[in-house]
This record gives sequence, structure tokens and C-alpha cells, in this order.
Amino acid sequence: MNCEVCHLKELEVEHYEIRDVLRCLLHTIIFHRALGLVRPKEIDLELFEITYVQCGDQEVEKKIDEKIEQFIGWVEKHPNKKSQICLSFYEVKNKQVSWFSKQMERLDWEHWYINLNVAQQPKVHSVKSHNSKVVDTGENTLEERSIRRASLEASLRDVLFQIIRFVNDKKEHVPPIPKREGVISFPYEIAIPSSSDSSFGMDMIKRMLQTGHPTMLS
Repeated sequence: MNCEVCHLKELEVEHYEIRDVLRCLLHTIIFHRALGLVRPKEIDLELFEITYVQCGDQEVEKKIDEKIEQFIGWVEKHPNKKSQICLSFYEVKNKQVSWFSKQMERLDWEHWYINLNVAQQPKVHSVKSHNSKVVDTGENTLEERSIRRASLEASLRDVLFQIIRFVNDKKEHVPPIPKREGVISFPYEIAIPSSSDSSFGMDMIKRMLQTGHPTMLS
């Protein structure tokens, strides 16, 4: 099976921006790949002048929020490290392994890689001036933060357009829509870095190799 891969443009975010950014990207991708009966729900981001669309499904929202919280926990334990989230869509089929038994095999047909560089907040240094007033000598001024926020917002818009272009251009690899109830027509997985960076990397390599050697599900 042909598995298409999309590496989204890296975004540099601060810790408090992670939830907004990931909710926007994950919900946007899943909305465009739901392929079921969705009830579009427009959401305005709290930190940016951007509106995105959710599927209107509580289970999807719960799963995404749980994964985001797990990712934030990983970031807090691994400061100053670039990070990646993989959203995979797949289908499950029966495979005859012998005359008398069958196994379920997972066939990945699409991977989305969300790349974040979580910046540490710079420390603000304060000193007292000659008239005893506290003066902020740090570079993290309101003006600089405003410029950085505007830059991130523009980059986030670029990534949203990247998602839309990919969805519109890549259609041939999408399997026939199965007969199943619910908003999401295909099962999906959101993989975040584990406690060991190397194990996450190996897991991603295995996912890539799944195109030719699908995973067996017991």
C-alpha cells in the first residue's frame, strides 16, 4: 500500500502556545480526513487571529487534548529539544496466515509530522536605577513579543495552507471508505515522543517501513 507522508513546516513556539497550536493543527488535519458525517464546529484561537474547524465529535476532542497534555509533559522533561508528533491514518484488514487462522494487519496510508521547536522563555533581569525604581533590562519586551507572536501567527497560517494543499493534491492513496459508524471513517493514531528519544525515533522508522511490512494486530 502507498503511504503518503507530509512533513509540516517547523514552528517555533513558547510553552504557553503549545495547546493552541497543536489543537489547531491536529483538528484541521482530522477534519479534512474524517470523510464521515461531520458537524463542523468553528473555533477561534485564544492567542491568534485564526479560526479553524473541528469535527464536532467529543471523542476526537478528548483524544486530542489527552495527547497534547502528554506532549506538554514530555516537553517539560526535555527542555531545549526539537520535538515531533506523528498523526497516522490506517486501515485494518484480515490476513490469512495459515489454513486455519487469520490475523489483523494494520496498513498505514498517511503520516503527518508536526514539528515544533519549543523555546525556553528568557529570564528577565531587573536592576535598580539611581532613583530606586526597578528597571527591566531584559530583551523580552512587549514590542519584541508582539513581533514574535505576529511571525508565529503568519507561520501557523502557512502550515494550515500546507495542510489544505496536501489534502487537495493527494487523494489517490486514500482507501475506499469503509462502512462504519461515526465521524471518523478510518482509525488514526497520534504518536508523541516517549521518555526515550531513541525509542520514538525507532517507532517512527517502523511506521515508515510499514508500507511494505504491515503491523500484525493480535
